[in-house]
Amino acid sequence: MTEVEIEKENKNIARQYKELLRISYRSLSDDDKKLIRLAFDTAVDAHKNQRRKSGEAYIFHPIAVAKIVASEIGLDATSIAAALLHDVVEDTEYTIENIEEMFGKTVARIVDGLTKISHLQHDKDVSLQAENFRKMLLTLNDDVRVIIIKIADRLHNMQTMESMRADKQVKIASETLYIYAPLAHRIGLYSIKTELEDLGLKYTEPDVYHDILTKIRESKEEQDAYIKDFTNVIQNSLDQENLEYQIKGRPKSIFSIRRKMKNQNVTFDEVFDKFAVRIIYKSDIAEEKFLAWKIYSIVTDHFRPNPIRLRDWISSPKSTGYEALHITVMGPKGRWVEVQIRSQRMNEIAEKGYAAHYKYKQGAEQEEKTMEEWLNRLQEALENSEANAVDFVEQFKLNLYAKEIFVFTPQGDLKSLPKGATPLDFAFGIHTEIGLHTRGARVNNKLVPLSHELKSGDQIEIITSENAKPNINWLDYATTARARAKIKSSLKDEKKEIAEEGKAILARKLKAQKLNFNESIINELVLYFKLKTSLDLFYRVGIGKIDNVKLKEFTSSRSNAFVSYIKTKFRKPAVAEDLYKEEITSKYDQLVFGKEEETLDYKLANCCNPIPGDNVFGFITVSEGIKVHKKDCPNAIQLQSNYAYRIIQAKWIDSSQQDFKAVINLTGIDNLGLVSEITQEISKSMNVNMRSINFESADGLFIGKITVIVKNNSILNTLIDHLRKINGIDKVSRE
Repeated sequence: MTEVEIEKENKNIARQYKELLRISYRSLSDDDKKLIRLAFDTAVDAHKNQRRKSGEAYIFHPIAVAKIVASEIGLDATSIAAALLHDVVEDTEYTIENIEEMFGKTVARIVDGLTKISHLQHDKDVSLQAENFRKMLLTLNDDVRVIIIKIADRLHNMQTMESMRADKQVKIASETLYIYAPLAHRIGLYSIKTELEDLGLKYTEPDVYHDILTKIRESKEEQDAYIKDFTNVIQNSLDQENLEYQIKGRPKSIFSIRRKMKNQNVTFDEVFDKFAVRIIYKSDIAEEKFLAWKIYSIVTDHFRPNPIRLRDWISSPKSTGYEALHITVMGPKGRWVEVQIRSQRMNEIAEKGYAAHYKYKQGAEQEEKTMEEWLNRLQEALENSEANAVDFVEQFKLNLYAKEIFVFTPQGDLKSLPKGATPLDFAFGIHTEIGLHTRGARVNNKLVPLSHELKSGDQIEIITSENAKPNINWLDYATTARARAKIKSSLKDEKKEIAEEGKAILARKLKAQKLNFNESIINELVLYFKLKTSLDLFYRVGIGKIDNVKLKEFTSSRSNAFVSYIKTKFRKPAVAEDLYKEEITSKYDQLVFGKEEETLDYKLANCCNPIPGDNVFGFITVSEGIKVHKKDCPNAIQLQSNYAYRIIQAKWIDSSQQDFKAVINLTGIDNLGLVSEITQEISKSMNVNMRSINFESADGLFIGKITVIVKNNSILNTLIDHLRKINGIDKVSRE
């Protein structure tokens, strides 16, 4: 570069810095400006010999990211300084220790988090990408600003991708749509989320993007004329109320139009609500709600509203802080129009997310509290740290996009939950201990099952009991990541307790068969019963799945020790695929059908050859009974679309983990306290839950019927034996 070009570039850098200070959303103190100046000078020095692929000086990138953080997101001086320094440690000779010495612990912590994330961006494999996503989210434990600055960094990279290779563009754009756009949405950065989605589409489906963009531009004149017609109708009524307001038309994003075209299978011209009308009014906070409904009343006086499309996010703001009144009305020329009614404050919150809350909730203490509340919400999704990484991402995305419902505690406190949530999700959302000891729930003062789907406005009371504990069925009822993680953890703990008891039982049973209880024999038993660990062995003994009969079979099978030794010695080495199949097959040993999980006759389909553990469904054939297909079978889509009425739900289960219903009939002499004795005996039995009890007595005799839930026959038979020993009982039989 010539001296003239260098001087011109330096002047541009200085101009960009001044603009950064000028456009900052937050007011900056003298100390703030000194901190930002030091960060700017450090970044300029660190990147002085670096250039981007486009040829421009590298420093323009951190300045652009800092401008997004300062203006579009509206964060503080600490965040602006961290944004200026975000690539310094990764790309130059500066260390985290240098940054901490110059800028303090907070800035250093944020820069360190950003540096860690940037080391995770080089994997093409989806599962690796998902694993990296989890690691990236875990940096939130240090400081939530890490992820916000990373979103700003990604936005600028997306805005300046023209000079990259096409394959790199597609990879970065796909990752943006998969990870960063949902995150921006969750934080409440709607305008950034929209831009990320549109830019993502620009590089993943360029033809579609440019086609829709051209059509939007061509229809802009028509849109402006329509908004003018709409405004003219309501303007006089609004003016008569002496309101200060402006009416704007906002075109729907290219990405959302594309989504509508795909979901509804329509062309661009057939998408009716391609823009929304926004009424932004000036108001004191005290009068905001009153004026919003006054404007609603004026609009609906002139245009007929669609009652099922009213969204009141003023009385119950979204968890991101978003507030507005959304209505859909029949506008001029018979077209449905979405009208968004917001105060100036609400509009700022919609644009800036949590930064606008800081502006209106004064004081550093309040600012910290607001940020902490948001962080706690995201933390719920992070607690499921044991989940498979891809499942974790899918679950997290589910939680990001799920529509929210608003429910009440018995004291009248408002809680938000994802749509489809159940009383169990509510219980674990209140406190882990309440969730773990849930016995039942009342919704609007009526008892409901734990699988009951909650609706907005419900008031929920959780009934707890010290003796209540999670069972495997709870995983079918819980939908939130937090509840599912806590239930899984509790079930694991229970399994360990049963395994401890099973270990003692096994030692006694082996002694009775003159076998030593040692590591060698335990390993033999694990192999013999095709289990994975000694814990699985002890657990199955504890629940009675492995009983005396099976242990005797084991003893007789090892009588010819030499033959066993020879077989083991010369067994063909197992390949990874065989081991995987064996592990899956031993874990999932039974196929059940329908919601009631019934055991039915079936055949495995030859077209996809499902194995135990696969995601499957049943298809009721005309002459061959139920055929089981994998969900990703080549014929699945055709069968599900043409013969949906013949599809039956199916899944592989581990039968040792399943619960079964059994009915016990009792007869005998009616003694005082007999029912109490019977229920106490059932309560003492591990792994038995009583579902219902019914007793009738006449002339000194009684007839009783008890429905219990057990894991297998051994447990049921043991219980029946114990019941027979109770004084006064004559007969006990299974129905």
